Amino acid sequence: MVEFEPRLFEDIDPAERPSLAAALVPIAGMIVFLSVGIVGFGLDPQFPLFWGIAFTGLFARYHLGLSWSDLYEGISDGLLMGMKVILIMFTVYTLIATWIQAGTIPGLMYYGLELFTPKVFLPVTAVLSAVIAFAVGSSWTAAGTLGVALIGIGSGLGIPAPMTAGAILSGTYTGDKQSPLSDTTNLAAAVTNTDLYEHINAMRAGTLTAFAISVVLYAFLGLNAAGNIPVGRVEAIQSAIQSTYVVSPIVFLPLVLTFGLALYGIPALPALGTGVFAGVGTSILVQGTGFGAAWSGAQSGTAPETGMELVNGLLQSSGLIGGAWIVTIAIAALSLGGMLDRTGVLAVLAHHLGRLCHNVASLTGVTALSAISMNILAAEQYASIVVPGMTLGNLYEEQGLKTKNLSRAIEASGTTTSALIPWSSGGLFMAGTLGVPTLEYAPYYFFGFLSPLILLFMGLTGWQIVSKDCSETAESTSRTGGAKQTMPGED
Repeated sequence: MVEFEPRLFEDIDPAERPSLAAALVPIAGMIVFLSVGIVGFGLDPQFPLFWGIAFTGLFARYHLGLSWSDLYEGISDGLLMGMKVILIMFTVYTLIATWIQAGTIPGLMYYGLELFTPKVFLPVTAVLSAVIAFAVGSSWTAAGTLGVALIGIGSGLGIPAPMTAGAILSGTYTGDKQSPLSDTTNLAAAVTNTDLYEHINAMRAGTLTAFAISVVLYAFLGLNAAGNIPVGRVEAIQSAIQSTYVVSPIVFLPLVLTFGLALYGIPALPALGTGVFAGVGTSILVQGTGFGAAWSGAQSGTAPETGMELVNGLLQSSGLIGGAWIVTIAIAALSLGGMLDRTGVLAVLAHHLGRLCHNVASLTGVTALSAISMNILAAEQYASIVVPGMTLGNLYEEQGLKTKNLSRAIEASGTTTSALIPWSSGGLFMAGTLGVPTLEYAPYYFFGFLSPLILLFMGLTGWQIVSKDCSETAESTSRTGGAKQTMPGED
């Protein structure tokens, strides 16, 4: 679990605390730089983020009075927070290349084309992704393994890749949020001092409602997403795969081993790392790849020549080196987020947002806004959980609400929306892994929009909101499945 202690408003010396107007200056600068650089000049996010770092550093040094060492410390804290993310990004890029060489991903595509039909592909993809993510406790692991193969299968069936990516994300984040093995689920429970299983149970109704609506939408989308598959297309793809790779059940050994370790409780990074070694071993023993060539492919990526352009494109990967492009964005975004935390900007913004809370509905809305803002500003889903989780807890206390209301709110709006922000760790990882730009899959990532919307509905109506004085009643009714929960303010 990440070790991250954000600066809280109360912990900052009033003489060093920036005003709200001052706190908004680097935020406005970052928005301008990203807009001008990406939209105006068509640049990649790296240098617009670098401009933001430079501007924030100069503003903090000469207007807020921070020393250069303070700013370096903020950058270090931001990078430390995201170090696990960076290592997983590099590992997954390497794993994808080794699994293509091993025939694991080509094999999944080969057999998947026989099992799926265009009309049911999207809803089945969402459900299958949810099951796998729940089992392994990681949306990233599920997307980086099964998700890559599903993109290939969908393309073979004529389904647009952004639609497939959206269904994968809806499923993986649903499973991740309900899994006791998930690091973000454990983190949300920990920072709010909530029992893990109380937190999971509190999320269940909203999560399953959002996912059920998403699956129905994918079913309707699937009816119109693909027409008739051209005659012989599936057979041509399978022939191209079979002419280049040995296709047999043994090529699935890396996948079985990786998922088996995850199910056993091994954390994502060592499980994925084992999958890399298993992929290299399988490519050597089964596909006949030389030892040096296997590791060279893991480093530089794959570019198979199957005789079919579609298959070549689907099985092309960039390997470890290709991960560097996306990691440079992550490093820049994490550095900026660390500086904003060190300057007290994030704490001031969270404090002033908290002052807008007057009832359960506004408190729920502010929590959601805080979590989403952290994804945008700190570019890391851990920050979207930790910062509002630690800064807004006293407001839930004042409202007489159980902590599971807060833990549910920060995960329903923080974890799920990370994949919608192009420069956030979630958006970077999913776009790079699935090969679909964030803004292209975003309209089809239904769960990412529905989860926070249903959370806001809960705050407005009182559905599933539980106060401290009715906790025993709520727990007993959840076991019996019948009675209505008492809402805050009711007799």
